[in-house]
Amino acid sequence: MSIRRYDAVIIGGGGAGLRAAIEIAKDPALKVALVSKVYPTRSHTGAAQGGMNAALGNVVPDDNPEAHAYDTIKGSDFLADQDAVFFMTENAPEIIYELDRWGVPFSRLPDGRIAQRPFGGASFPRTVYAADKTGHVLLHTLFEQALSKENIDFYNEFFLLDLVQDGERVKGVSLYDIKTGEVVVLQTKAVIMATGGFARIYWFRSTNAIGNTGDGQAVVFRNGVPLKDIEFIQFHPTGLAKTGILLSEACRGEGGYLINKLGERFMKRYAPEKMELAPRDMVSRAIEYEIMEGRGVGEGARAYIYLDLRHLGEEKINERLPQVRQLAIDFEGVDPVKDPVPIRPTAHYCMGGIHVVDYRTSETPLRGLYAIGECACVSVHGANRLGGNSLIELLVFGKFCGIAVRERVKEVDYAPISEAEASKDREFIENLFKREGKESLADIRSQMGEITWAKMGIFRDEKSLKEAYEELSELLSRWENIPVVDKSKVFNTNLIELLELRNMLELARAVALGALHRRESRGGHSREDYPERDDENFLKHSLITYEEGNLKIDYIPVRITKYQPAERKY
Repeated sequence: MSIRRYDAVIIGGGGAGLRAAIEIAKDPALKVALVSKVYPTRSHTGAAQGGMNAALGNVVPDDNPEAHAYDTIKGSDFLADQDAVFFMTENAPEIIYELDRWGVPFSRLPDGRIAQRPFGGASFPRTVYAADKTGHVLLHTLFEQALSKENIDFYNEFFLLDLVQDGERVKGVSLYDIKTGEVVVLQTKAVIMATGGFARIYWFRSTNAIGNTGDGQAVVFRNGVPLKDIEFIQFHPTGLAKTGILLSEACRGEGGYLINKLGERFMKRYAPEKMELAPRDMVSRAIEYEIMEGRGVGEGARAYIYLDLRHLGEEKINERLPQVRQLAIDFEGVDPVKDPVPIRPTAHYCMGGIHVVDYRTSETPLRGLYAIGECACVSVHGANRLGGNSLIELLVFGKFCGIAVRERVKEVDYAPISEAEASKDREFIENLFKREGKESLADIRSQMGEITWAKMGIFRDEKSLKEAYEELSELLSRWENIPVVDKSKVFNTNLIELLELRNMLELARAVALGALHRRESRGGHSREDYPERDDENFLKHSLITYEEGNLKIDYIPVRITKYQPAERKY
């Protein structure tokens, strides 16, 4: 088997991976491989609608990075590491101006400065945006920049199978070429995981692309690297009622209302000061409470409330929210210019991820392995991410991870990869094709979606979480008996979906375990049997480690540098 050599290998072609690749490739002597399961411009960064946060002060001059940091820390329910948050907010403005120079077509104020809109949990309007297509234009601009670097090789439509490592450092990665069915090994001095989130574990109701299956997290997890704060899942308040497709927080940032079937703006009951612009976890729970108490439209799983944009007028909706309007028309049959839009919370974002031990470099406990973006947990989001902080996080930490890796790979040499290590995953794939079994991939995936939504969703308790853990463990065992029905080599989506399902089951089980052991309510983790935040026992990060198929849970302290935990009120 041939082994290809690169100074650095990046897994993931979205915003985080592209930003890191651009930074490393500034040294023309270095060879960089950028690996993506889909073509990079199809990466999930492109789905981000509303914008990214940076304290430019263009609308309110008093805004500053410290105010941004405090809003982020408060929004996190004080579980974020405060030094990492300050690092992000202090570097955010220059990141925006750099993107502006690269050609991102930001929306503008009348005087030509970059426009900013209000977002949930923010004390100032600091969300920079490009109508409601911010992620799309960001992704394409970054891809253009990466294409201009002659020392970046793109491995488009390759699936990550495993790390090659010796327990101390990373030596390479093994990949499956979706186009040909071949297994490829890349030898490298550094691996950066930038594979995005895994909220597709909530199979039937998620804003995430079908491919957001947590491949990077699952692979490093099986290699002994801990997952941090994995129990914290964000449910976005405004998913379309029928599909769960996202309607941006920009809808509320531009002045949209949430109303129940009585026509009440019910957020006055839950967050009287911030109303619809309270943090996402609070708004999602408020919507569910309204439905539970009979003020929603319909009953059960099909119930919903309304997002009302009519008062904004057609001109403003077309200028600021054109994609939102089209999505509502296409998927709900409702024109927001004329009628309120049926919405309900939907699984959206994973605050937890691969344990990062140094926010300045994004390195993990395994030497030479780095993690950035939604697949990582730095932690700057803690128990609840503020809208607008995900894009700026992946850009800031993507850049500085790239700087760190660029310097590191000049100082180390390649570690040898044996023939046995190089051929291991080829044999694994061959054995999958030979597998015989009676289980159905679609049935097990559907059961996973039912378990995650019903038993580890917006509201949780001891009984349901125990059941979820046990049932997901059983599904993992049954995964071993799912056959590969399609025996072809070229674009075998059956095989890819089988591999993705294992990754989702591993991560869903870890979420259930972390949620079961966190006996408090904090941010996106809401325990009906433990409704209060418990700083005495749980002001700490969870670390879940995979040891020969068994899961072990530990905790480490939250880094508190300036702001002491206080009750979160809006």
